[in-house]
Amino acid sequence: MIKLKNLDKVAISIKSHKILQKILKENPILNHILLEAENETDVIIAMKEWAEGLIKERPKAEKYYQGKIKGREAYEQLEWPDYAIIRILDYIDHTGREFSDPNLQGEISLSHPFKILWLAAKFGTGGAKPAFFHDMLHLFRQAEGKLQRNMPKKEDVLEWMERHPSGLDQRMIKIRENNRNRIIRALIKKIDKGEINDKVYFFEEDMSQEQKFMRMKDWWKESLFHLRFAIRSPKMLNELLGRSLSPKIMQVLYQAEEAGIPFFINPYYLSLLDIKVRAFAPGADMAIRDYMLYSKELISEYGNIVAWEKEDIVEPGKPNAAGWLLPSYHNVHRRYPEVAILIPDTVGRACGGLCVSCQRMYDFQKGNLNFKLDKLKPKETWPQKLIRLLEYFEEDTQLRDILITGGDALMSSNASLRKILDEVYNMALRKIEANKERPEDGKYAEMLRVRLGTRLLAYLPQRITRDLIDVLAEFKQKASKIGFRQFVIQTHFETAMEITPEAKRAVKMLNSAGWIVTNQLVFTTAASRRGHTAKLRQVLNEIGVLPYYTFSVKGYMENWHNFATNARAVQEQIEEKVIGKIPAELYGKIGTISQDAENSVENIQKIIQEYNLPFLATDRNVINLPGLGKSLTFRVIGITRYGRRILEFDHDKTRKHSPVTEKMKKILIIESKPIFEYLQQLDLIGEDISEYESIYGYSIGETESRLPVYDYPEYAFKITEELTNFEFEAATMHA
Repeated sequence: MIKLKNLDKVAISIKSHKILQKILKENPILNHILLEAENETDVIIAMKEWAEGLIKERPKAEKYYQGKIKGREAYEQLEWPDYAIIRILDYIDHTGREFSDPNLQGEISLSHPFKILWLAAKFGTGGAKPAFFHDMLHLFRQAEGKLQRNMPKKEDVLEWMERHPSGLDQRMIKIRENNRNRIIRALIKKIDKGEINDKVYFFEEDMSQEQKFMRMKDWWKESLFHLRFAIRSPKMLNELLGRSLSPKIMQVLYQAEEAGIPFFINPYYLSLLDIKVRAFAPGADMAIRDYMLYSKELISEYGNIVAWEKEDIVEPGKPNAAGWLLPSYHNVHRRYPEVAILIPDTVGRACGGLCVSCQRMYDFQKGNLNFKLDKLKPKETWPQKLIRLLEYFEEDTQLRDILITGGDALMSSNASLRKILDEVYNMALRKIEANKERPEDGKYAEMLRVRLGTRLLAYLPQRITRDLIDVLAEFKQKASKIGFRQFVIQTHFETAMEITPEAKRAVKMLNSAGWIVTNQLVFTTAASRRGHTAKLRQVLNEIGVLPYYTFSVKGYMENWHNFATNARAVQEQIEEKVIGKIPAELYGKIGTISQDAENSVENIQKIIQEYNLPFLATDRNVINLPGLGKSLTFRVIGITRYGRRILEFDHDKTRKHSPVTEKMKKILIIESKPIFEYLQQLDLIGEDISEYESIYGYSIGETESRLPVYDYPEYAFKITEELTNFEFEAATMHA
């Protein structure tokens, strides 16, 4: 490890030197400052004087930089060069700060960009990498007005969307059928050889190969089959993929197995991964592939992964990072006043597959999570524990929304899920009865919303059966009578390629039960390609799903491969999602969709056609911050010598937070990947990176307002402002 004080002796590379010369040639004032300065202090003074001169000519930018105007409205008034001038001043204000970098297992990173430039220009040292100089090159071009932002036209975005097929395209349906048949034949061989033995799914001795094939095609329609035949090793994975994985990929997968990273890929989801590159859709299944196959960065970090969610760390009797006291170590998670997460002690603690960029990889590393499904079945004590956990919701003044997740809520059996929902109903009823005895100024929030978090619509749509729909419809019918107004299946489609006829059918069945379906996308590198997320929104709308969140990838260096920079998230929001922006006059119509789930497809398509929109952009681009919740309100305040940006985040001012938030320091995140390396990655997978040129300029973000469709309905009474299950002072000590 090179110590910070020795960086002035570390020579820059020839490539870095060439980019530096381009910077100096294009910016005579900067060249003069750097070459005339005797020391780093001279550089900072001169740079600040220059930047302040620029911003004084831009009153709105100056007020935004100073914090005199804030929020989305002020943000949208900024001009393109303003971003860069504000960033230069932020770099100066935070120069010399040291940061503990979780990407480098706590190594200290220093932000001193202008000292680095000075060392490079005057002495050829400073140790900065080409990615740093690329970022600085674009910074000064933007500040001086030499780098313009050419906003894509609607036609450009539509053309990008056309590059990405969906799983509903007829050619894709045929390819997936062939993939299914190949997997079935491979599994039959394994059963015949005795390599797979299952007490539920087996063949009689006198069955022909064709009879076995037809029998397994019937099994394919059952979710239990896919769970029992899930792939748990690299060897079997490659066999079921027709041995199409390269030796390099297999080496990485064997290393993952040796490191103890679990494999769990069910046959249905595997059938979505093609074994050939198709000329009509090269890279179409890349987002699926990157959710399935482990990266070398994940393997090298496994064992050193640190927890991302600070508020999920719970000690008995102590508030979490957001100030909330919780009734259980791992069953209830909470950061906001109105909503808490319930994670049952059932098979719902497991998933239908392991997502490579899962935020809970830390728990797999520690052994808290696994895919030993038999051991996750409800224990005899669970019914009593469930009642105790729900008393937490019942006796809380503010809770009105329960998100049942895991794992995956729909991994629970129908009986387990029915029991959970019945107890949620009983809890809500008791809360209503107790409110009748409370004074007018002391009413508690009553339950308004119930959500089930699941990825099985993508991973295993066979799980959505008539029996499950009966459970959900029955609960919706009776819960509606006591005040529940919103019934939500919160799912996760990563790509339009996961939206298959089976998934479409599953969504339709859920809608028929009166439950609206919303989607949370994780904005991975593959999913961040131009037009990819816009296409997903479009196809989601076609099957009756509303986009809810587009999340930047969480975690540190273990997620390097899948991480798309926050600048790209802002670029996608402003340059692509904007063509589906919903006019204010439509808010009322959008809001009614959740109240008429049975007709979701018709209601969504009617709005789209009436207002000539390609899709409804009902989602918000955000990142889940440790301790602060969801936000995309940030400024880039620094940059490391590797070119990795340092972002300072503030919380989302458009929603209620724990009072602790106001006492918290702003959250600092050092991105695991420079923009230059992100673009190199895109180049390697066939993208034209000239289409992304404006990405360097997005160094400020402001969280979008949440649409009314996701707001809570109003009560007919006033709720007390008192907080229960909360300790302010103890929590702020750690804020």
